[in-house]
Amino acid sequence: MRETRPALAETLSRIGSLIGDGRSRDDVLDVEQLSNESGVPRDVVRMLLDGEEPPAEDITDRIVRRIVHLRETRLRPDGTRHSYDEIAASYGASRASLSNLVNSRRKTPSPQTPSPQMPSRQALSRQGLSEQVPSEQVLSEQVLSEQVLSEQVPSQQTGERRPARSGGPLASTQAGIETFFFGQPNGWLSAEPQTSLDNALQSVLHGLEREAADPMARLRGTHGLRELAARAPQLAEEELQLVTDWIDTILQRRNAQRVRGSGADSSHTEGH
Repeated sequence: MRETRPALAETLSRIGSLIGDGRSRDDVLDVEQLSNESGVPRDVVRMLLDGEEPPAEDITDRIVRRIVHLRETRLRPDGTRHSYDEIAASYGASRASLSNLVNSRRKTPSPQTPSPQMPSRQALSRQGLSEQVPSEQVLSEQVLSEQVLSEQVPSQQTGERRPARSGGPLASTQAGIETFFFGQPNGWLSAEPQTSLDNALQSVLHGLEREAADPMARLRGTHGLRELAARAPQLAEEELQLVTDWIDTILQRRNAQRVRGSGADSSHTEGH
């Protein structure tokens, strides 16, 4: 698996090399669409595209924010949002457990400074106790566990109520919601912004790679027939003739391929 920062930088470099003359990165990268697909806020998308580091974010706050984002952007066919009832029921939880989790984290964001009851890691380190301090992710998982672990999940096999699986509230809630929206757990809710944006950029990259491999796609994309037509009066007669001959050659090659393809289909049909 590629590391997140090199992977994103590599993808952006590849996209830059494929854009070609006549277009800029802004012409092919839609910040709004990338934000919707990745779950990364628009301002953070812009920062990452410019090579900047995103601001720190508590992992549980990230998961909750993206749950809200999914409800707002992945709508039902009738254009309405999925309810907490149907989302929670899909993985055996209750509406209350999910809505309480979302609402509590949205109203009370995680503090960025140590609370008076918990000494800072630096202070404990000076006392030789730093190894006893849980990491930010562990603390976040504990907060989420307190919200969800009390909810008992009915067994699909027996109908009996059993505790949520071990290690589980954060992982099982995330897996359940990702399965509801994507068909399987995929880490979308908790992925770092760099990874999320890199994943969203893959469709752009693949589209540019298809253009690079297809002369007609390049003609439609990089140059554009309308743009060529608009520039035609500026071209010398010899230059215009070269462009015309090039287009004719491509079209003739395409027509020949279609004829060969249709001839092969006819032979196959007659053989049967």
